[in-house]
Amino acid sequence: MSIDGAETEAEAEVAASGSVLDAGDESGASAVPAGVRVPDGSAVVQYAWHDAWVVVASGSYDMHSITPLAEAMGVAAAKHEKVVVDASGIAFADSTLLNLLIHTHLATDLRVAAPTPQLRRVLELTGVDAVLKVHGTVEDAAAR
Repeated sequence: MSIDGAETEAEAEVAASGSVLDAGDESGASAVPAGVRVPDGSAVVQYAWHDAWVVVASGSYDMHSITPLAEAMGVAAAKHEKVVVDASGIAFADSTLLNLLIHTHLATDLRVAAPTPQLRRVLELTGVDAVLKVHGTVEDAAAR
């Protein structure tokens, strides 16, 4: 569903934050359920999965590009007890993303799913992996 076609209050709220929301389905093994469109470039997609709210981050994140993700994570943390950030599409991240993840972790039950090898290395080198719950898949992160 495109942002212009928001049909529910939740979709309108996410659309207003510059994100895309599509409920998708719960049958697939892929990180993003069928029907969820992940735009090219840095983008944020959100959907419900089991009893978690999933925020899919893709692209590069630094102090100049973090705002849409930060807004989405802030809304998610305020409204949902369990938030999963699907990090499988993150191409680059600096300390700005680490700061956002830690702040979100302090506000809700945050799980980081499927980090890229580069992001996993940054999490390990900084010790943030010892603070955050890091999982191999969105399914695993949402289920536990």
